[in-house]
Amino acid sequence: MTVSLEVAEGVGTLRLDRPPMNALDIATQDRLKELAEEAARRDDVRAVVVYGGEKVFAAGADIKEMQAMDHTAMVLRARALQDSFTAVARIPKPVVAAVTGYALGGGCELALCADFRIAGENAKLGQPEILLGLIPGAGGTQRLARLVGPSKAKDLIFTGRMVKADEAKELGLVDRVVPADEVYAQAHAWAAKLAQGPALALRAAKESIDTGLETDLDTGLAIERNWFAGLFATEDRERGMRSFVEEGPGKAKFL
Repeated sequence: MTVSLEVAEGVGTLRLDRPPMNALDIATQDRLKELAEEAARRDDVRAVVVYGGEKVFAAGADIKEMQAMDHTAMVLRARALQDSFTAVARIPKPVVAAVTGYALGGGCELALCADFRIAGENAKLGQPEILLGLIPGAGGTQRLARLVGPSKAKDLIFTGRMVKADEAKELGLVDRVVPADEVYAQAHAWAAKLAQGPALALRAAKESIDTGLETDLDTGLAIERNWFAGLFATEDRERGMRSFVEEGPGKAKFL
């Protein structure tokens, strides 16, 4: 399988495994969607790491496969391409991308679907589609602009240039840069810590932020208000407040 889902300590690792560069062909896209939806459903998965291995995250789409496609074929495929990435973005749990080596084109777009990105010092990210006479088609024009702002997104997309890890961090494209051999361990540790938190509150926080960014402030506040009030019906809220009153902050154990 080109993508696998492995679960340990409440963390599901979505592992890309299509040597040598983890090119995201149609079969890999479809498998990614299938496993992202499985991770979203499974109660034993409370946080997710997206990982491409020690050497490369994902170098992009399978260009040879795309070259054989005409306009009609891509019209029929483009929605499925976006849906496979959106399935990762909509996992209602914390998701971290562990980025080593190249994360280009579709690989960069996949990293953009995570809530947090940890990159190795050897990482190189970019949206080089313009060099093929194309634009990003798996969410790059939308998620990148929302993450780093339109001007920075246009710089990367218009030029197709790659950025190294340090510049990616300056741009806000990644959140943390670590030695390449520590990327997965740090990503897993981040996810494992959050996996111990209150699952419904984390879901509420993620949906409030993500959905609120797509609308006006008043609507966003209404989304927040509804989730906030709704959490008062949960056992996690009772457990968290009781622990705070009896033991002090930060000591609650959530199931």
